[in-house]
Amino acid sequence: MVLDAAKEGTFYKHQEILEAELQSVGIRLNCSPPDIYFKIKPTGGVKFSSTLKLTKLGDDPQQLLKRVLQEYKIHNCEIVFREDCDIDQFIDVVQGNRKYVRCVYVFNKIDVISIEKVDQLARRPHSVVISCKLKLNLDTFLAKIWDYLGLVRVYTKKKSQPPSFQEPLVLTTGRNGVTVQAACEQIHKDIIDNMKWAYVWGTSAKQIPQKVGLKHQLHDQDVLQIVLKTAEEQRQEKNYSQRVQDYYDKYHEKKKKKKPLKT
Repeated sequence: MVLDAAKEGTFYKHQEILEAELQSVGIRLNCSPPDIYFKIKPTGGVKFSSTLKLTKLGDDPQQLLKRVLQEYKIHNCEIVFREDCDIDQFIDVVQGNRKYVRCVYVFNKIDVISIEKVDQLARRPHSVVISCKLKLNLDTFLAKIWDYLGLVRVYTKKKSQPPSFQEPLVLTTGRNGVTVQAACEQIHKDIIDNMKWAYVWGTSAKQIPQKVGLKHQLHDQDVLQIVLKTAEEQRQEKNYSQRVQDYYDKYHEKKKKKKPLKT
């Protein structure tokens, strides 16, 4: 979210306005989904329990939740609070259409305000101050974006060859994860079935190199070498014939779907 540092904190307060607009359409910035188990059932009434003391729902939380559920015409469900949440967070769980998004507040034009105002804006949570005109603090801004997106660069190498630092694999924690398995799937889907193990160089390795499996968590700028099974080792597997048959069937199925060439 890009904001004008010269106007922020004065009469305008653009950050509060934009946050309120996003809040009204169901977008929650820089917060995680409430740890509440909620499931609608056909019968049994409302079953309520909690694993901790609830301090934000008044003296009788169960009656308050029942009144909220009556507004949504829900009379049979199971609720388990694993976190001390308020009533607004419970309504978000009931509706089930909220989006939880990480956001960086970028205050531009710091070259036209005082150093005291810059320091005040920079100390706000999830914020970074920059100047596009003078190109100030752009490196910090780029690093913050990379961190908030949860991106991890993984470089690959072949046996007895140096790693390739030109085109890394880019993994993210928000989608498929940052494991060796996610890196293999990004290269080719068949690598997982034929992989014996992998070697990792970098901060995620306890020793250099470390022999790892599919579940190993990779760090940024790690180097990965995948060791595949030989053809003879693949033939000795129990499911080898079934895998070959499945590949043969998929290949001919795709071949049938292809349209004939126009002559």
